[in-house]
Amino acid sequence: MVHGDKSGAAGEPDQVYFRGRLLTWIGELEEQAATSSAAGQTVELDQTRVGRVSRIDALQAQAMSQETERRRRLQLVEAKRALGKLDQGEFGYCESCDESIARGRLEANLAVRLCIRCAGKAESDKT
Repeated sequence: MVHGDKSGAAGEPDQVYFRGRLLTWIGELEEQAATSSAAGQTVELDQTRVGRVSRIDALQAQAMSQETERRRRLQLVEAKRALGKLDQGEFGYCESCDESIARGRLEANLAVRLCIRCAGKAESDKT
């Protein structure tokens, strides 16, 4: 659904602002992904060159790097989804109740999907 009145969510001036923030975020995530690819490579297990503790440290560092990369990929998907919503006039609206999401909430998390009321309800439904 395309929203005609954007005064509560991402209005025209806000669209430019949020587009810039989203594009910056996407660029940062892509740059980080490009520079961190070496950290997740296979760990050398040659016992003649590396001690056991060093290998364990390397394996832990590799696991942390892989998890960081997984989270970065998820953030990139969410950032691109938010940019698509902006292009469709849907950015800044709750996916549950279709009400506008507070600007402060959008500022804190550009990829937020729910207003604070629906997020609270969803969280209480989990417990």
